[in-house]
Amino acid sequence: MTCTVISSLADIAGDYDAILCDLWGCYHNGITPYQAAVDACRSVRSAGGTVVLLTNAPRPAPHVKSFLDKIGSPEDSYDAIVSSGAACQAALTSGRHGTAFYYLGPDRDLHMLTGVGLEPTPEAEADAVLCTGLVDEWNEDLEDYAELLGRLRNRNLPLLCANPDIVVDRGEQRFWCAGALARLYGEIGGEVLYFGKPHRPIYERAMEVLAETAGREIPAQRVLAIGDGPATDVKGGCTFGLDTLFVTGGLALGELGPDPERPDPALLDDYLATQGLNPRYAIGRLR
Repeated sequence: MTCTVISSLADIAGDYDAILCDLWGCYHNGITPYQAAVDACRSVRSAGGTVVLLTNAPRPAPHVKSFLDKIGSPEDSYDAIVSSGAACQAALTSGRHGTAFYYLGPDRDLHMLTGVGLEPTPEAEADAVLCTGLVDEWNEDLEDYAELLGRLRNRNLPLLCANPDIVVDRGEQRFWCAGALARLYGEIGGEVLYFGKPHRPIYERAMEVLAETAGREIPAQRVLAIGDGPATDVKGGCTFGLDTLFVTGGLALGELGPDPERPDPALLDDYLATQGLNPRYAIGRLR
């Protein structure tokens, strides 16, 4: 399938009844919403469509909404939120991975445990590991975790990754995410369980929430997935069988020509072939 570069979501919006829109890099930059993206989502809703924000944020939907409120995201630009954090919390309380979790992540996401009645467990007593990211992403690098990950692997502890993203851009700075630590853990032979894009369960949940929100089942061919993460948003949408819009001015910034608003078609084709991806559409920035 040839990837078609479009100039705005309005070019194709009439072909869909709903969108599953990524947050970081598409809807906001971690500091403020992109006004053009907000307007695009509002336009979908004003035309009768449904907008579900689908995010790999390692926290449940109410916490995601609180963050969106804090950075000034208008509530009339979306209908519902589906997060990897909620899916991970369900696994934490299922009993399938034990009941004692060593917590690896920043203090701000400790509620992933405490919010479901669990407390962090010392490393030596844990049944499994919950990873939401680096403890201090501002001042640490992946190399700082080699010894810890080695100890956890020696104990054969499964690692539950609440955010499969490898990196995220916050303003002009790029930070490692939980997915980077999980990838390292897998490389040394550790067992990793992922919750979020590109894995099928979060798309199944998103389709359920979409039906609940819209009040009817919406066929997959009438749903457009939107995202900037090649290995998460784009791969996940395509694998699940959804038409996918690749926002090239996010994580792929600089790969597809000098103008982030207008990806070079030839570079885009080469990039997608190298990545093994086949989104139906591409756009520089969501608008």
